[in-house]
Amino acid sequence: MSINQLGIKFYLGGKGDFSFSRRGPDSYDSYNGNNDRGDRDSRIGGNGNYRYKDGRDSRTDGRNNSYRNGSWSDRNRSNQLLLPRNNRWQEDTRHRENDWIIPLARDDRLEEELFGTGNTGINFNKYEDIPVEATGENVPSHITSFEEIQMTEIISNNIALARYDRPTPVQKYAIPIIMSGRDLMACAQTGSGKTAAFLVPILNQMYERGPQAFKIPNNSRTYKRKHYPLGLVLAPTRELAIQIYDEARKFSYRSRLRPCVVYGGANFGDQTRDLDRGCHLLVATPGRLVEMLERGKLSLECCRFLVLDEADRMLDMGFEPQIRRIVEQDSMPPTGERQTLMFSATFPKEIQILARDFLDNYIFLAIGRVGSTSENITQRILWVHENDKRSCLLDLLGTHQFDQSSTDSLTLIFVETKKGADSLEEFLHYEGYSVTSIHGDRTQREREEALRNFRCGSTPILVATAVAARGLDIPHVKHVINFDLPSDVEEYVHRIGRTGRMGNLGLATSFFNDKNRNLTRDLIELLIETKQDLPSWLENLGIEYKQPTMQRRNNSKTSRFGGGFGSRDYRTQSNGGMSSGPTRGRRDNYSSSYNNHGGKYF
Repeated sequence: MSINQLGIKFYLGGKGDFSFSRRGPDSYDSYNGNNDRGDRDSRIGGNGNYRYKDGRDSRTDGRNNSYRNGSWSDRNRSNQLLLPRNNRWQEDTRHRENDWIIPLARDDRLEEELFGTGNTGINFNKYEDIPVEATGENVPSHITSFEEIQMTEIISNNIALARYDRPTPVQKYAIPIIMSGRDLMACAQTGSGKTAAFLVPILNQMYERGPQAFKIPNNSRTYKRKHYPLGLVLAPTRELAIQIYDEARKFSYRSRLRPCVVYGGANFGDQTRDLDRGCHLLVATPGRLVEMLERGKLSLECCRFLVLDEADRMLDMGFEPQIRRIVEQDSMPPTGERQTLMFSATFPKEIQILARDFLDNYIFLAIGRVGSTSENITQRILWVHENDKRSCLLDLLGTHQFDQSSTDSLTLIFVETKKGADSLEEFLHYEGYSVTSIHGDRTQREREEALRNFRCGSTPILVATAVAARGLDIPHVKHVINFDLPSDVEEYVHRIGRTGRMGNLGLATSFFNDKNRNLTRDLIELLIETKQDLPSWLENLGIEYKQPTMQRRNNSKTSRFGGGFGSRDYRTQSNGGMSSGPTRGRRDNYSSSYNNHGGKYF
């Protein structure tokens, strides 16, 4: 093989002037002055021959003046501005500061993946008469449609793709509050669209401000990259974190903003590599987030939005130390400099007092529960002895003519223990039912696979522990069975909220026996409040069984939930704000008068 066949040719001139080409013997294009290596080779050869092949003198070429003066960096920058780029993401430099508001090109495949399965069968008429109470100073006016708020083109398009025709009650009131920059504690019924209520205004604010407004520091330590998310959403369970992340992908479609999710049980290296591709909105569980903070993979100093979903559980004794570690002991901006949002279906007074440490001049939003405790969900309480539960379960599944081939009629069975979940799954499998289970001892891959099979209907029965009780939005769950009742009524509210979501109808059946006597009083109040049938045996049991005085909730004159709400703003009650406990070194002297406090009742 000759040298010419290899594409190598020497141009001799002067004293050994030469150049090198890999494109062929007659190719000299890459060294015509548009390539750094070609320019350099043509200049250093020939012992003073500074001419290109086309005859131009490199010494008179304005692009190379910086090189002759010894400034390589200036030369590279000047050439970089003039060279043509093969970049499919062409940016308009005129809008460089606000380029986040410009939608990217459509992706039909991704669009079908994100929005292919929309919300169907929603009964919005059920939401018209829901009582709403907003308390706080200068509460912004609510909206009745998404068009009433000026939003970016990206958000508007994605709302339309998600088939959100009109806002739900929590969205009507929460979106303008968040858009105005106020902190918020929202107590709304399960299945009411809380996730979109905080994602839409947060992402819209990020798009409007652009990346320059957040002042992300430059990281010079390239061998150990640290990421600076602009917003953080904390969730108590892995499944809920994944669900919020999927919703964030919908509202960030066609944008330059990238959401990420981190949670325990998954490969740490895979999650850090995903962060390396960019992370502006982070959805996380507390444990894995603390691990990444301690390893230096993340910093929260640029985080301007903090969301606690299922906040009452996030702030209980199990999660409170981790939450305080994340919010108070790291570099997250303090209250007042960040916007903090808390959402849940239940907010007991004790949790409200604890949450004050993380909020600044917040608005409390209470919305009557339609998704979890209304006529939409038919609640039935059955007295079943412990040894008769399995046979009663089989009778229950048979009575409702359970169709294993149906993909729009799923059954979710709750148990208390992991061992009980495995045992009940095996029992139903031997009885011929397509069933799977989910609990804390299963690997993350097994949990995700079980949920995927349950959603698509290949295994239409799911046996679960409390890991599936909060926040999970699984369409077509028609029946929730409490094989084992929980220890408190708040957990009961969240469990039955897995059915009857977004205005659809559902059925919740619970097995009650002597082990559940502690729930008697609260369960009776809940059934009466939501106009459900109250069994005579349960009513008689409530008369016989009386809780000790110390266990009764203070300031609860009528019902546990305050007359139709998942909870009430404790600041509007008698002695509101004067409870003992740490409150950032001060006691808020809120007036017990509701009107004087600046609240609104809708």
